[in-house]
Amino acid sequence: MTVSISVPDLEAVGEESRIDARVELAVFRTRFYDCLPIRGDVLFELTDALLCSAGAVRSLVELSLTAEHRRGHGGLYDGINCGRIDVDRLRSVLDVLSIPRDRAGRIVLAVDVSCWLRPDAPTSPHRAFCHVYGRGKGKAQLIPGRPYSVVAALEPGRTSWTAILDAVRLHPDDDETLITATQVRNVVERLRAAGQHRDGDPEILLVFDAGYDLPRLAFALSDLPVVVLGRMRGDRVLCFPAPPPGRTGRPPRHGADFRFADPTTWPATAATTSTATDRYGTATASAWHRLHPRLTHRGAWAEHPGPPPIVEGTVIRLEVEHLPGDRHPAPVWLWCSNPAVGGADDIDRCWQMFLRRFDLEHIFRLFKQTLGWCAPKIRNPEAADRWTWLVIVAHTQLRLARPLAEDLRRPWERPRPPQRLTPARVRRGFPRIHRTMPNPAGAPKPSRPGPGRPPGSRNTRSAPHHHVGKRHRTDAQELVGVTPAG
Repeated sequence: MTVSISVPDLEAVGEESRIDARVELAVFRTRFYDCLPIRGDVLFELTDALLCSAGAVRSLVELSLTAEHRRGHGGLYDGINCGRIDVDRLRSVLDVLSIPRDRAGRIVLAVDVSCWLRPDAPTSPHRAFCHVYGRGKGKAQLIPGRPYSVVAALEPGRTSWTAILDAVRLHPDDDETLITATQVRNVVERLRAAGQHRDGDPEILLVFDAGYDLPRLAFALSDLPVVVLGRMRGDRVLCFPAPPPGRTGRPPRHGADFRFADPTTWPATAATTSTATDRYGTATASAWHRLHPRLTHRGAWAEHPGPPPIVEGTVIRLEVEHLPGDRHPAPVWLWCSNPAVGGADDIDRCWQMFLRRFDLEHIFRLFKQTLGWCAPKIRNPEAADRWTWLVIVAHTQLRLARPLAEDLRRPWERPRPPQRLTPARVRRGFPRIHRTMPNPAGAPKPSRPGPGRPPGSRNTRSAPHHHVGKRHRTDAQELVGVTPAG
């Protein structure tokens, strides 16, 4: 008796996915062009030149020499300085694209700040002091520049791909926690409005690195279906729940202290896991439930009505045997806004998704070293925002073109399967993909260059100089986002 088993045609399935990717990329390019109301043709062709130029972008004017940019260098600078991008509409276009999820179908968003350093630009306003790590341990510096807060959706597994969803430039006087909470709230609400997250879906996981006020963010976003996960310093002190009130005296608000640096204050763990990894050896995670910081009416909580809230969470201590270049690494302390993280699988998922947060660092390195995000010497902050969004759009097109790209590797590079191509390799083959894509930009009109400044004349209008980190309060500081609805 012969039993026939139907096996799907893998080549047909692969061709179908390539067709879907081609259609999604073409639709995105058309919608992106609709987001350019002023100087749209030159901005669109500038993005194509950024994608199709050979090698890393070292200067902005060199992009006008590519075949995809059919206009002169004067039009290029005119588009950057005087063009316009409908950012709100562009954000909505990004939200409806396919968003990566983890194996459980959960959306994982990473939030981090990357700085565009401009130490030698005294005529550029709205610069702030940016924290930059120098060479060597303890060699951090503060350099003037423009910090940008970026929100991206992470993919499962080891990869250098993320889906950039939003970017906001931070002003010198901005409250970073307030701006981050407002930015994340807007991203989550747009994802829910676009149908990416519905009622009953797993909660969205927000991953932060050290430097964020995690309890304050969790309190500000408590009315949204999100879970906050981030790293805390190794010298923090949290508190257990308050014990039952006694017969006399004021009821206590806090319980015993839990000092990260003092093992004698650690009670028995709620759960402990041990996982063998390829890069870090054995990873041991210990969890304690219902720990909260001791908040007072100072700093960000000075104007909070009533007593400060009790924001409970789960503390996870992650310890690995070794790191690349470090044989005796210090443990990593994580705080999750879920006060009672479930079993061992949930604890492992928390610290593993935190490690996936560093995939965002690969994107920042791609932006700066390959796509030339920090290469232009742009004075106007609004023009810098336009260039930043063009770089984000270029990266989004690379992500959509992954199924269409060929592995045009160098002779000394190892071959990679189509699913594991890096963004730089996809960009290497993007000119072939670009030839098959529609170009909604209009043809350039013939014109003559302007007369320019007369020979021998001098510029009598010098640009004003601006201090670093000093400016008037902006409307962004009046945003309401620290108090949850209801």
